[in-house]
Amino acid sequence: MKLTRKESVHRRHRRVRRKVFGTSERPRLAVFRSQQHIYAQVIDDSTQHTLAAASTLDPEFKSALSSGANCEASVQVGQLIAKRCSSAGIAKVVFDRGGNLYHGRVKALAEAAREAGLDF
Repeated sequence: MKLTRKESVHRRHRRVRRKVFGTSERPRLAVFRSQQHIYAQVIDDSTQHTLAAASTLDPEFKSALSSGANCEASVQVGQLIAKRCSSAGIAKVVFDRGGNLYHGRVKALAEAAREAGLDF
């Protein structure tokens, strides 16, 4: 039986989440990629709280971006999430690619966040 793309992503995400866990010292940077947008959240799994979030739906991006579904948008979201983490006092995170392959928009977001100062 052949799996659909969505089922494959879900299966990979469950496999990754068995090992990736965010703590208060090192929260989890979770990335969700949809057809139209990309979202990033920094989550403390021990208390189940979102500490910082950014997406292409944020008001400052809405008018500036032509599309939320390209690598340029992902780079800007990566820079914004790193800026919001530094203002919240978070320097180190654990990267959760959300079952997506480390390629394209997910890779662009991760590298932009690293360059902006996040350590993972």
